[in-house]
Amino acid sequence: MYRHILIATDGSELAARGVEHGLALAGPLKAKVTVLSVSEPLRPTATRAAMMGGVDDPVARYDQQIDDDMKKRFQSIEQRATEHGIVVDLVHEIDDFPAEAIVRTARLKDCDLIVMSSHGRRGAARLLLGSQTAEVLAHTKLPVLVVR
Repeated sequence: MYRHILIATDGSELAARGVEHGLALAGPLKAKVTVLSVSEPLRPTATRAAMMGGVDDPVARYDQQIDDDMKKRFQSIEQRATEHGIVVDLVHEIDDFPAEAIVRTARLKDCDLIVMSSHGRRGAARLLLGSQTAEVLAHTKLPVLVVR
């Protein structure tokens, strides 16, 4: 049915449920799995504020923090994948628009399913907080499995 599944995660507890669901689905299907995590770039205003606060190299510090976060996140995902008997391709992107990075990566990696989590917010909460899941759904023709 599905040959290559893209699992999107932001490292949250909710996203971990999506990762687990995607891995559980991929195992019996013997599908290839790519796990994508997207980080926002360091904002110039944050860089200036850090420099004014005495931080010597805020860009290097930010990059190191992102690297450390990804190592922890990906180590945990690799462990779960191994328990499912799956080898995963771990991808990290830095992008202002995570949904665009998800859709782009799915296309570039020739995925045929996207698995991601959603809080299921509605109304004002969704408008204020945005919904990466809704953006992915709006910009891809691939099937999207949404885990809550």
